[in-house]
Amino acid sequence: MQMPQPDATVLDRRARIISRLQEVLPAEAVIHDDRAIRAYECDALTAYRCPPLAAVLPGSTEEVAAIMRICHDEGVPVIPRGSGTGLAGGALPTADSVLLGVARMRDVLEVDYPNRFVRVQTGITNLAVTGAVEGDGFFYAPDPSSQLACAIAGNIAMNSGGAHCLKYGVTTNNLLGVTAVLMDGTVVELGGPHMDAPGLDLLGVICGSEGQLAVVTEAVLRILPKPEGARPVLMAFDSSEVAGACVSDIIKAGVLPVAIEFMDRPCIRACEDFAKAGYPDCEALLIVEVEGSEAEIDEQLGLINQIARRHDPLELREATSEDEAKRIWLGRKSAFGAMGQINDYICLDGTIPVSELPRVLRRTGELAREHGLEVANVFHAGDGNMHPLILFNANKPGDLEIAEALGAEILKLCVEVGGCLTGEHGVGIEKRDLMAVQYGPDDLEAQMRVKDVFDPRWLLNPAKVFPLEASAARRVA
Repeated sequence: MQMPQPDATVLDRRARIISRLQEVLPAEAVIHDDRAIRAYECDALTAYRCPPLAAVLPGSTEEVAAIMRICHDEGVPVIPRGSGTGLAGGALPTADSVLLGVARMRDVLEVDYPNRFVRVQTGITNLAVTGAVEGDGFFYAPDPSSQLACAIAGNIAMNSGGAHCLKYGVTTNNLLGVTAVLMDGTVVELGGPHMDAPGLDLLGVICGSEGQLAVVTEAVLRILPKPEGARPVLMAFDSSEVAGACVSDIIKAGVLPVAIEFMDRPCIRACEDFAKAGYPDCEALLIVEVEGSEAEIDEQLGLINQIARRHDPLELREATSEDEAKRIWLGRKSAFGAMGQINDYICLDGTIPVSELPRVLRRTGELAREHGLEVANVFHAGDGNMHPLILFNANKPGDLEIAEALGAEILKLCVEVGGCLTGEHGVGIEKRDLMAVQYGPDDLEAQMRVKDVFDPRWLLNPAKVFPLEASAARRVA
């Protein structure tokens, strides 16, 4: 059977748009070949794919502004993309869109140690920011598991966190200013290399806006002196509920570790097979890390270990050397890759009050059994940012749909206990139709009016965040 051919008018329009983009960018920065474009058809939520009309890779703010002016003039949607490591479909293109990637924009523009900030282009990876300053005794605190690959642009879009966000906060707590390009090509500066800026906090609006309001091209980030020392302790328990109760008690005691990470048996087993970190045979384990001087570390870990012993741990293993500390963290840092070797999975991102951890872990297990699927848990327990991994078989008809239904039930549970739909992955397409679970019509309307101001035609990253029907109606208007 012969496949239907695109309408000649559509082809002419596509050719005109590509030609205009080639006028303002180097030839290699405009990608439109059918094979090459497939590299941009999805992000890390690979269940959904759609090649864009074209992909562009600008090298400067000025080139981004030129692209935006062309797309605004042509009425073409723009999909911002960092490194494509997002797990919620936030960088999924539409067939009529231009995907704008910042991968060529990786320069460190300014380092100011006395004032503790660094100015970077947003295509730079998270880990490369620390790499630029660690030789002088500084670091950038947010550390997503994908920090080797993820871009600062995506971190800002999704307000990413990481294992150490319990003490240092997420991206918004470490972001001082941005240079951003609006949909019509206007370049704006928000915030800057200082503690606060006068006027409305539009920087706080941009951070976490999922590419809905502007394309962030440069960022001023807070850097911090490296701590004097750090030491993790591994705690093994005979149930996830007991491990969750231990986390709640540590936080309740007023201790502030730099990180508290949780893994359950399915994840422990996969990580041990993959990384050979020497993890114990148990139902759940915690990695708790503290930092400071040796005296401070000893005092904090003494109190933490005392709390843990009330929960009858199977093992308490405190690192006594840098090598042991690295091995304790090795499995956790390998978790998502390890799980990917044994199963297809959907990684969720609900956030809950820490006191609700035992209840939510128990109910998640019940929901998994009801749906006939397995769930592995690995997450930032200290701030209640859960990452249940729903294991399924992508080659089995109907399995993806069952996994998505289970995911929706788990996220509804998070909201039910006083939490929210996302902690750091964003809403994207994954959770857009669950937004009405957390927000009423007036709440959603208020959020959409903010987008109306920044992007009146709803051309920037459409069909994301808000329920699809509402987004479509807004764009038509």
